[in-house]
Amino acid sequence: MLTKTLLGFTLMFSLQALAAPVQTADSDQGEILTNDSGMSLYVFDKDDVGMSKCNDKCAENWPPLAANKDDKADGDYAIVTRDDGSLQWSYRDQPLYLWQGDKAEGDTSGDGKFDVWHLAKP
Repeated sequence: MLTKTLLGFTLMFSLQALAAPVQTADSDQGEILTNDSGMSLYVFDKDDVGMSKCNDKCAENWPPLAANKDDKADGDYAIVTRDDGSLQWSYRDQPLYLWQGDKAEGDTSGDGKFDVWHLAKP
C-alpha cells in the first residue's frame, strides 16, 4: 500500500514538472495567457527569438515567468536561459513575463506599456 502511494505521488510530481505553468483566460482584450495564479502574461517586442532582452531593472518591473531545471518544454512552450543563468518560460519563441503593476487576477495594465509590451495571446 505504501509503495503504491509513493509511486502515485512520484508520478503526480513528475507530471507536474512536465507542463508549463500557463493557462488561458478571457479578458477585455480577448483570450490571453496567464500564469497558474491567473495573472496576465506579457511579451516584449525587443526580445530576440528565444532570448530575453529584459534584464536588471527591467526584470524587476517585468518579472520573468520562471522555469526550473526539472521543467520540460512541450509543444509551443520552451525554456530559455536568461543572461543571469536563470530559466524562463517562452511561448512560440517569445519569453513570458508578468507586470509588477498588475495587482489582481485579470489585471491587464501592462498591455501597450511603452508601445513594446503586449498581452501574450494563444
